[in-house]
Amino acid sequence: MSQQLFTNLAIFILSLLVGFEVMSKIPATLQTPMMSGANAIHGVVVVGAFVIAAEANNVALYILAFLCAFFAAVNVAGGYTLTDRMLHMFDRPKASKNDDGGDK
Repeated sequence: MSQQLFTNLAIFILSLLVGFEVMSKIPATLQTPMMSGANAIHGVVVVGAFVIAAEANNVALYILAFLCAFFAAVNVAGGYTLTDRMLHMFDRPKASKNDDGGDK
């Protein structure tokens, strides 16, 4: 194993551990704002897929670039959909037109 691969693997594992610890400490009331910010950051993954596509010079790299772009787009769209659903949980229920507030 080369030194560069070992260094990249160590950074990846440490980032997983730190990310898990940070995410587990966030209270439920902050999950929606945190998710919105994370979704915006995930747009960088889409840019990374475009960089792979620009560097592609054979069929395997074109397929990899397509898969990266597809999964990144699904991740971003799904994150915003989930955030939207979570925000709708805090909406007040709408009163019906026949509800005059009195008991019958």
